Amino acid sequence: MSLSSDREAIKSAFLARHGWGEARRAPLSGDASTRAYERLYPAAGASLIFMDQPPNAETAPCHPDATPEDRAKAGYNALARLAAGRVDAFVAVAEWLKAQGLSAPSILAHDAAQGLAVLEDLGDDLFAVLIAGGLDETALYDAAIEGLVKLHSVVPPAALTAPGISWPLLDYDEVALKTAGDILPEWLPRLKPELSFSAAAVADWDKLWAPIRARGAAGASVFCHRDYHAENLIWLPDRQGAARVGLLDFQDAVRAHPAWDMSMLLHDARRDVSPQREASALAYYFKLRPELDQAQFMADYHALGALNIVRILGIFARLVTRDGKPRYAAFMPRLWGYLDTCLADPEMADLKTWFDANVPAASRR
Repeated sequence: MSLSSDREAIKSAFLARHGWGEARRAPLSGDASTRAYERLYPAAGASLIFMDQPPNAETAPCHPDATPEDRAKAGYNALARLAAGRVDAFVAVAEWLKAQGLSAPSILAHDAAQGLAVLEDLGDDLFAVLIAGGLDETALYDAAIEGLVKLHSVVPPAALTAPGISWPLLDYDEVALKTAGDILPEWLPRLKPELSFSAAAVADWDKLWAPIRARGAAGASVFCHRDYHAENLIWLPDRQGAARVGLLDFQDAVRAHPAWDMSMLLHDARRDVSPQREASALAYYFKLRPELDQAQFMADYHALGALNIVRILGIFARLVTRDGKPRYAAFMPRLWGYLDTCLADPEMADLKTWFDANVPAASRR
């Protein structure tokens, strides 16, 4: 029996065991991960989502007590503090989010060891799709900001729990932030052969980002979805307040600086967020969190936003060159534009100088 047919037998047995063996199954489009999704159509009742994350498809996640050396040996997921797609992470995070009054999908059945789960179907009304179809984005972004404010107003626990599951909520620490930033100098020259970073340039790169990484680690105080953008948010207008935002793809959650998810939302790789929308969203956030030092937050937002953008640029370069997914190259000019805006902050002048010297404008497209 082939691996694929063996996996299919496991999936079919799981569905049969939970009463969905006869449900019609329709595959859903994938993303950049090792997960796969199907929509289930039972004979009666609403449609459901079937998640398939094959065990051991990725390197191990980070153990809470792992040293930096342990993490380096374990691989990229441990270094970056990613969940390796683990279903137990998804279930634990979903239960915590729902306990905060937010709209993560309900978990109807799961088998973490097999990497399978059946979820509530929140529908197809992704923010990105609705906005592209002409819906006024104001209410959507306001609700997304309300969701972040709700998350940023509580102290998250050290571990997120569900029946039979405890999943650590780890800090987005300096090791993880360095791992994030260092993807770009490793992979961008493979995408852009005209680029070549000298040893001195790479040393300067590390030195320039070090204080920003320290700021990010020191400010790691709130629950961070980590992938909070318009293709992972579903509009649920029949619900109230922040619950109008359906949440997806949150299994990699960490404790991080509050500017991180703000950057994910407003430095959206897949759609243009105008300067006006960015300013309006930030103003609404400050209105709802009047206790914040706005100048300090904006300095952190530009610094950590730049690091986040650099991370995504590096990941997209890797997806194109290593994984043969050329569509991600089309998103990169937008990211360079966001980066230019962050680097225009006077506090980022030294990093702007580095990019001007090492990544000419012709290579930022």
